[in-house]
Amino acid sequence: MTGFLLGRLAQAVLVMLVMSVLVFLGVYAIGNPIDVLIDPAATQAMRAAIIRQYGLDLPLWQQYGHFLGNVLRGDFGNSFVFRIPVLSLILSRLPATLELTVVALLIAAVLGLPLGLWAGYRPDSRLSKAIMAFSTLGFSVPTFWVGLLLILFFSVEMRWLPSGGRGPAGALGLSLWTREGWTYLLLPALNLSLFKLGLLIRLVRAGTEEVMGSEHVRFARAQGLPERQVVGLHVLKNIGIPIVTVLGLEFGSTIAFAVVTETVFNWPGMGKLVIESITSLDRPVMVAYLILVVLLFVMINLAVELTYGFLDPRVRTR
Repeated sequence: MTGFLLGRLAQAVLVMLVMSVLVFLGVYAIGNPIDVLIDPAATQAMRAAIIRQYGLDLPLWQQYGHFLGNVLRGDFGNSFVFRIPVLSLILSRLPATLELTVVALLIAAVLGLPLGLWAGYRPDSRLSKAIMAFSTLGFSVPTFWVGLLLILFFSVEMRWLPSGGRGPAGALGLSLWTREGWTYLLLPALNLSLFKLGLLIRLVRAGTEEVMGSEHVRFARAQGLPERQVVGLHVLKNIGIPIVTVLGLEFGSTIAFAVVTETVFNWPGMGKLVIESITSLDRPVMVAYLILVVLLFVMINLAVELTYGFLDPRVRTR
């Protein structure tokens, strides 16, 4: 087990190193932040001093070396626009993104599990076909378009919910503790959950159909067990592990790809921050955000692999 653990940790470190290089080069090779940092009326001497201050006069490989050394110390530098440490800036937006992501995944799980079970339990029924058609829409319809439709109906036409922004924050910087906070949270969370909902419905349906045809389910029915008990004890138990695994991995991707939803609904999270940073060429924020997202994915995948290795000894030999 120790060798398996060390091997996976080494792979995670290598992935982080490679991705840090790709992210750094991809961001720092585009655009010129000097136009953002320096007033157009500044003299040539002032421009040269600011360029030296931020190390932008150094070769790219030296800039990366300084960046990597600072990151290993937990220092991502200061934002060019906000003039504060990047890490504290991102962490200040983290609660908004986390609550949006968690609520979106809860909506997907609460709706997707029973709908997927029914679609797999009665695959030939009209309701099952309607559920699968709905799941296809979740994959096919662009998120920004659905968001605009939700705003048009619930905010403009019906005037039930706000069209954007975030409610007052409570404990831990979360707005879901208040009723007003929920009114701002519902529409973006619903919009963000649609793709995950379609994915979960299809996953649960496929697993249910496979398990329903297995020998142990037939044996349980032959014993005269009620259908609710068959589904609850035998079907859910067998499809539970892959569902939990997918939800865990989707948690990271939901945080990473909440950018569109946060932009459409003016939600002040990390996704909206990175869009603002791209438009203003705030390189430290862009690089730090991408590095942290990659780190999140690597950690989640590492946790999943270690869990599999603990539960199934055969995985440790791969």
